Amino acid sequence: MIHVHLDGEPHEVSEQSTLLSLLPEHPRECAVAVIRPATKEQEKTENFTVTTTAGEITIELAGVEVDVLERRDAIERLALHWTDRYAAAFGPFPSGIRPLRKPRLYERGDVILGCGGYDPKTSYLIFSKIRHTADHGAGETGGVIGRVVSGKAVLDRWETGDRVTTVEPVISWADTSRSFTTTNLNLIVEDGMLIVTQVRVTGQGFFPDRVTTEAAGSVEHLLVALQSGKFVVDRATSTHILDRKLVGTDVPAQFKRPRREGTVTVRTGGPSVGGVYIYRADVPSSPTHSVVGQVVHGIELVKLAKENDILSMQVVPPRIDLLGLPLEDAKKVAADRKVSFVVDIDKKDRIVVSQEPGTTLDVLSERSVKVTTAPFDQVIDIVLDDAKAPMSCDTFRRITGLHEHDAGMMPAFFIFDDVYLFKPKIPTTFKIYPENCPVGEAPAAALAITNDSRKGSGLVGVRLSANREFGPTSEPFDGTNIIGRVIDTDKLKHVKERQIVYIREVKQ
Repeated sequence: MIHVHLDGEPHEVSEQSTLLSLLPEHPRECAVAVIRPATKEQEKTENFTVTTTAGEITIELAGVEVDVLERRDAIERLALHWTDRYAAAFGPFPSGIRPLRKPRLYERGDVILGCGGYDPKTSYLIFSKIRHTADHGAGETGGVIGRVVSGKAVLDRWETGDRVTTVEPVISWADTSRSFTTTNLNLIVEDGMLIVTQVRVTGQGFFPDRVTTEAAGSVEHLLVALQSGKFVVDRATSTHILDRKLVGTDVPAQFKRPRREGTVTVRTGGPSVGGVYIYRADVPSSPTHSVVGQVVHGIELVKLAKENDILSMQVVPPRIDLLGLPLEDAKKVAADRKVSFVVDIDKKDRIVVSQEPGTTLDVLSERSVKVTTAPFDQVIDIVLDDAKAPMSCDTFRRITGLHEHDAGMMPAFFIFDDVYLFKPKIPTTFKIYPENCPVGEAPAAALAITNDSRKGSGLVGVRLSANREFGPTSEPFDGTNIIGRVIDTDKLKHVKERQIVYIREVKQ
């Protein structure tokens, strides 16, 4: 049998075991981080992963009295005793230090063994948050037993009630020749190997005992971007990785703070507006970045990720989005999340078309949500063709709300014969290039959007019958982009001009 660490937990497995045997349900397209031990004979390392209720940090040990992180009696007493702008102290526990009663200079990330009242029986593990000079009741060497080398942002998140849950020795993963990401689940695991399968993020403002809403809008953008549970590494630099799937989406600038290792931001301005960033190293704050979360597990996977890797992601809290849900399903979601539920018309066969508040953190903060519903016969199901018109489908989702919700809306503009035209509001910055224009005939029930070659760019249309001359928006074929089809064509016959029409995308 051999021993490995899987997402911070020790496991004993048989020799010649593969990643697949450890991870039978892991998504095949998602990369895992593999950190090999420097030597097979190595039993201990100088690094320890300290898991706290606010996230993980990695400590590189140095100096004297370093065995405190291996003492079970000490670890069990590591609850946050006090914290201020300079340091945070966990304990107390007994130690054998002899306090020198002399102030010392400490740097951010220093881990100090000190004591309260110069009594070794009430010793503390103290984490320096910023450079400062203080007398922490340390010994003659200053008491620095190590340094935080990963997860420094967690130091700023500790609050009353936080505690250390586990302390585990880990293999150093700084040597990228022995540390890498892979999707090859047939890889044979080795004794002492560290395996990280997922990145877990806590949204800004979400705490176990309370919710704050200083970044509610930008955190909602994060939840939308990662609701698939996957982070696509479109760019990997020495300081960050970037997922561009929602680039081009406006995001409110709400919470500007320093971008420390493990910080998650969304860009609120510039060429990559709407992109989601996770930081590998500390960098200054930026007026075009809003902090939306913090990595609490899996920083190794973030640091080792390569461009085009897909990372498994979990964001807490899960999103509360009721749009597009049948009323009974929406009630169940609200009950499961322990928020009160107010509905405009409480009848069967209705679907949620709007909710207030609109963001997850606001709903959790108020512990209440109010929804507006519409009867099923007023909600039109559609299918979009991403394979043939990916750019036009993306534009359509953005201008109707389908890129954020399961239900969208658009106003009916003009109706004649069997043609139904809709005019959703489209930003002037959006470009609709010719794509998937019909050839020979525009099929019946096709859903289309007029491209930029015509004055009516952005107009959406449906024609119930096939036509060999004009597309669904009554434009010539070269001005028409076919983006999908309407399933519920009978419901269109009841639509009136200037009426708001609700739509729902059916995945096929």
